[in-house]
Amino acid sequence: MIEEKLKDLKSFFRSMDKALIAYSGGIDSTLVAKVAYDVLGDRSIAVTAVSPSLLPEELDEAQEQAKIIGINHELIETEEMSNPNYTSNPVNRCYFCKSELHDKLKPLALERNYPYVIDGVNADDLQDYRPGIQAAKERGARSPLAEMGITKVEVREMTKILGLSWWDKPSQPCLSSRFPYGEEITYEKLYRVGRAEIYLRKLGYSNLRVRFDRDTARIELLPTQIKEFIAQNNLPAIVNHFQSLGFTYVTLDLEGYRSGKLNQLIN
Repeated sequence: MIEEKLKDLKSFFRSMDKALIAYSGGIDSTLVAKVAYDVLGDRSIAVTAVSPSLLPEELDEAQEQAKIIGINHELIETEEMSNPNYTSNPVNRCYFCKSELHDKLKPLALERNYPYVIDGVNADDLQDYRPGIQAAKERGARSPLAEMGITKVEVREMTKILGLSWWDKPSQPCLSSRFPYGEEITYEKLYRVGRAEIYLRKLGYSNLRVRFDRDTARIELLPTQIKEFIAQNNLPAIVNHFQSLGFTYVTLDLEGYRSGKLNQLIN
């Protein structure tokens, strides 16, 4: 089944002469970039949007992965932070983010005679509230993983089959997803959340979120890691570090990390 879907993904790219990949460095878009390059070679290109909501460390990883794949890789800057429809953080914030992204990518694709912009949206993404998907569709983007019913688990299996070492890389949506809807997004807040997460990663926790709640940082870890985190870490040192970033209080979410948690508040 997985092998058949992987063949179908390769056939998708064989049907086109060139491909421009909206490449975040996440496991989904990296799989798409890998298959595109395997089929099209230098007639494929990966383009990454650089903005304050992307951790510098994530950008570094994206660049390193692109080198390993071999695909041509370019960076563009997006300016969603200048759009109050984005920074006011409404429930459809992602629509304005993806609109900005694809309003930059589509002209680039047309200029270089790429017929489509290809993204890494997978079948599971269609089951969650993702207004950014609509923005991409409105601008003509294609989502082969979603079109072929390829799930996140299958993306990981395909990545492993292709021999890529990051097959188990945790999902890492943009930093703006750490803020409750209605909380204004600023450069300073993005920086605080980003550096807090990097601090925890260096302690050995890769699948996590630091949620911003006014003057409180709420740490979300995998449920199986909560007891270990409390028992094995210097909690006062963690609190001191978070306070040095500008937080007043530091809490640990006892439910643990769960993808799409903020969307449970949408009626």
